[in-house]
Parts: sequence; structure tokens; C-alpha cells
Amino acid sequence: MNVQTNLRMDKPAFLAWVQERDERYELDEGHVVMMTVGTRGHALMIRRLAAALERRLDGTIWSTLRYPDLVVDVAGGALQDLTATAPVLIAEVISPSSATDDLGDKAAQYLRLASLAAYLVLAQDEPKAWIWVRGDSGFPAGPEVIGEDGAIRIPSLQIELPLAEIYGTAPSGTGSA
Repeated sequence: MNVQTNLRMDKPAFLAWVQERDERYELDEGHVVMMTVGTRGHALMIRRLAAALERRLDGTIWSTLRYPDLVVDVAGGALQDLTATAPVLIAEVISPSSATDDLGDKAAQYLRLASLAAYLVLAQDEPKAWIWVRGDSGFPAGPEVIGEDGAIRIPSLQIELPLAEIYGTAPSGTGSA
């Protein structure tokens, strides 16, 4: 569950303010939103996705970062940077309380990023993914929905991620994390 606060601020003010906080916050259209702690399942999904991406992506070109849930950005940013330079993949793991936002307003905001190649949303409780992949004419109106036996394909990153690997349901010996 995310908690909408009464705080409103612009991005520079938010970035300065959030550095003084122990809690996790997001800025949503000028509104400060407090993020709650995720579940064990949420943490496992992000760890497995990050491991699968790091096995496939060239670390001299791409950095895999864990904020919001996971961002693939161009490599070489300063360690003290508070924002991604040119994110190419943003991934979120949904919970019942965040599904509407992650598949709706957040998707609309992320899909406006010029550098973004794909926005990925993973279910927390079943092997299921929603992905928007930028094509020659931009992003599709809606996501591709991928089921248990499917794979996430992002041509611009030249990667294919079987859902079984991310969800830890791959047969032993197939590289599941």
C-alpha cells in the first residue's frame, strides 16, 4: 500500500528533501507518495529479475539499478546520482494495492520517456507479466500479457527472459536464480 501525503513539490525540491529521509518515497505528478515495505515475494522477484538481466546485459553499456523496483540505465553514472540518465527498461512488481497505478498512471508516465525501450510489470503471486515494448511506431496502446510458459523479449536490448527463470520455476540446470 502506498500512502499519499499532503506534500507537493517539484522534482529538484523532492530530490533534495528525500535525501534527508529514511523512508522510501516517490514523486507522482508533484505529489509526494510514501512507499511501504515490500513482501518477501516482491524482494525475491526483483532479485531474480536483476540477476537474470545482469547475466544478459553488457555491464560496460548498461547498469541495473533497484529503484523504482528495477531500472536498466546507461552505465557510467556517478554513484551519488539521484536519477537515471537514460533508462531503457523500467520494471515494477505489483501488489494488490499497486496494480491499478503500475498498470495505469505509472505506465502512462514511463512510456513518455524518450529513452525507454520497455516497461515491464510482473505479478507477485503468479508467473505473469505485462510488457510494453517500443516498436518502430512507438509503444502499443496496451501491454503484451505473458503467461507462465512465455518469455519476455526486448529486441533493442537483445534479451529474452523466460518467466520460469524469474519466478524460480525453471527446471534445475536452466540458470534460475
